[in-house]
Amino acid sequence: MRIDKNVRRSLSVFLLVVVCCVWQSGLGSANPMLGLFEQGERRFLVRERADQLELVFDASDRADNQFSLYSVYPLKFLSKNSYRLLAYGPLRKESATVTFEQDRQGRAVAVTIGESRYPKKFFDIELGKTFQIKSLLPADELRRRALAATPPKESGQFVAADLVELIGMDPTLKLDIRYAGTNNFMGMQLYDEPRAFLQRPAAEALVRVNALLKKYGYGLIVYDAYRPWYVTKMFWDATPDSQKIFVADPAKGSRHNRGCAVDVGFYSLATGEPVDMGSDYDEFSIRAFPTYPGGTAGQRERRELLRLLMAGEGFTVYPEEWWHFDFAGWQKYPILNLRFEQL
Repeated sequence: MRIDKNVRRSLSVFLLVVVCCVWQSGLGSANPMLGLFEQGERRFLVRERADQLELVFDASDRADNQFSLYSVYPLKFLSKNSYRLLAYGPLRKESATVTFEQDRQGRAVAVTIGESRYPKKFFDIELGKTFQIKSLLPADELRRRALAATPPKESGQFVAADLVELIGMDPTLKLDIRYAGTNNFMGMQLYDEPRAFLQRPAAEALVRVNALLKKYGYGLIVYDAYRPWYVTKMFWDATPDSQKIFVADPAKGSRHNRGCAVDVGFYSLATGEPVDMGSDYDEFSIRAFPTYPGGTAGQRERRELLRLLMAGEGFTVYPEEWWHFDFAGWQKYPILNLRFEQL
């Protein structure tokens, strides 16, 4: 799927303005005051916009867990660690002092609004760890079950698979194939080789996105692409029910299994280093949602830039993961269970 040239030109101008605004505001590094703060059923975010702090109060049903409805209140700086909440909000009916408590590393560990204290929820990456689930089964048993199982039977006509290796299409793509090591949410090696494949039309579209990104100073990091079906089954069998929203049901197959889904982030062309997108890859948390309103303005704008450029080349973001994109027409391709060495 391609977009009209005039639409593409307008989109490019809009994105350039957005990125320039982010660059000029000096954003990009996370402020140690930012984060999610909770006390019982009450919770809010501290985020940054235009180099100022704001409180983002959750106004949604807690069941959706996404901050899909929220109210924003700016903070006025008073002195070190001390601010004033000027506007009325869900937690206060009058102007109140907002005080941050910090640890020895300078990170906020709690916020006090008036007389009420709200501890910070730390995510694993903030503590120097990779998010990992508590697997329901040991690795050997997961692998044995998955390799003994067969993918679901499908009916209908499918396009013949034409998986191509991404690095061969564009060597400026960076690979960080987490499932080829243990630095992943499963804590175990799942792929024998750190390689990435997509169906040819999806691969060509991804290469175009990578080329468009260069004007903004970024390139794409690929975390995962085609995934053999047996690995999807390992994910499902290992993941507790409360977290299965983040993994695909092997009874239906994954878009990754069809070679039509890719997990991506940004790296800086200037440094070659990954760029902060507001959460770690494969982090099972509210920060994974593409519309998460927390973090810095730079993080939010980079997610939007990624979504817009990917959409322009036929990719749709997965609602629960900012990094996951499905290519248009994925239904035409069959579920595959080939290992990388067979491709």
